[in-house]
Formats: sequence, structure tokens, C-alpha cells
Amino acid sequence: MPQETAPRTERAAKHHRAAELARRRREVLQGDPKATEAQHAKGKLTARERIELLLDEGSFQEVEPLRRHRATGFGL
Repeated sequence: MPQETAPRTERAAKHHRAAELARRRREVLQGDPKATEAQHAKGKLTARERIELLLDEGSFQEVEPLRRHRATGFGL
């Protein structure tokens, strides 16, 4: 029996990680609503909105959209 529970636990962990990754991807693509609203209040578009206007649909491939910067200088 112990051998049977290990694969189930591992599968559950993989499923959880996959679900978390899908959630983070959705959040990244939607953007921060407060930041989007602030840009629009200034009469500006978000970076993704500008990219959509500049490039043909489906021609842009974002590299590492889930990566976060770790810069701390200049108030970042």
C-alpha cells in the first residue's frame, strides 16, 4: 500500500502546481486592475494594449511572462 499512496500524492502535487501555474498565467494576462485604471486615467494604454495595436495578431511571443524582477534600487 505505501507504494500506491506515493504516486497519488505526487499526482496531486503535480495537479496543484499545474493549477497554480494556470492561475498565475491568467493573472499576468489580465494585469493589475488598479494599474490598468491608473494608466487609462492618464490617457495612456498598458504595455500589452500598445503591443496589440503595433503588431499583427498572434505575431508576438512573450518570453517568460511569469518572471518577476528582484531589483530593489530606485524604489522598485
